[in-house]
Amino acid sequence: MPTSIKVFLREKKISKGRKSLYLDFYPEILNPNTGKKTRREFLGLYIFERSRGPHETQHNKETKALARSIKNKREKEIQEGTYGFSASTNKKKSFIEFFDLMVKQRYASDGNYGNWHSASKYLKEFFSEGLTMGQLSVEVLEDFKEYLSSLKLAQNTKHSYFNKLKAALKEAFKKGYIPENYGARVNAIKAEETKREFLTIEELKTLAQAPCENEVMKKAFLFSALTGLRFVDVNGLTWNDLQKDDANGYFIRLRQQKTKAEETLPIPISARELLGSRQGDDKKIFEGLKYSAWNNVKLQEWVFLAGIRKKITFHCARHSFAIIQMNLGTGLYTVSKLLGHKDVRTTQIYAKIVDERKTEAMNKLNDIKL
Repeated sequence: MPTSIKVFLREKKISKGRKSLYLDFYPEILNPNTGKKTRREFLGLYIFERSRGPHETQHNKETKALARSIKNKREKEIQEGTYGFSASTNKKKSFIEFFDLMVKQRYASDGNYGNWHSASKYLKEFFSEGLTMGQLSVEVLEDFKEYLSSLKLAQNTKHSYFNKLKAALKEAFKKGYIPENYGARVNAIKAEETKREFLTIEELKTLAQAPCENEVMKKAFLFSALTGLRFVDVNGLTWNDLQKDDANGYFIRLRQQKTKAEETLPIPISARELLGSRQGDDKKIFEGLKYSAWNNVKLQEWVFLAGIRKKITFHCARHSFAIIQMNLGTGLYTVSKLLGHKDVRTTQIYAKIVDERKTEAMNKLNDIKL
């Protein structure tokens, strides 16, 4: 392979004020897997075009450093004549580094990033001497599964961490780094069925009147309960996403982080009134909102001081929205669309909860003698 190939780090504008980072080769390099020449290698990394705070500034700094490191590695491989997309090269790639790259790509999603980051920690503990693509196998995955299962972690936490590994394997196979998706041949760690706690309309009204140490979190939680939006989508909302027309009133236009689907979501006036006066289009609606263990404690304190004896997390706002809608008579299909579910079967868990509540209510009449 010629050593005169130049490698440039480039940026390409994408959605929501971000730029995708990629490597540009000149002249073109042959990709043996496709038999075609290519000029670009997209890194799966992005930066914010205009930083809107220290969180995004730090993200840009770390992401650019990672991209430069990959660029330098490619240049060295080209000089040594070892660069390419061949199977032999892929076998030497570090799966741990690949996994960390997937962790990095979720940096903007606080809750999801934390889960992936924790999974990476246990992956590195077990494979302390490293793990290459060539070392991956069904047996290796079974060993790691057994290791996770032996840890003193909640069952659903083990389930979640192992699923992150399976997702990374699927992506590695998609990119051609491994010859098969080993994760498809290994059963997931079984999850426990959990109780989905929720709040009633009256309890939401009580919370709205109760003081909260974190005012932005209070507004965001109530907004989620009135719209059904996930934390990551609430946190990403800008004033440009909030729109209004005479026919439909207020609505939100967004790309859901989890499903990547474009949504137009009508919102009630009560949700709009929570937000206060409109700010600049690029400003976040819930400026300063953070996902952290400390804020989760403050949320639970707010609920407790309001006299509500339920274990409530931010995600319970979304549960509350779904069950309140069903109790008001909204059909399963419509609720599924409002929640942004791809499959209506995902929404059926809420219908099951409503049916259980109806049964409990009717059972209270069993002891009445006429």
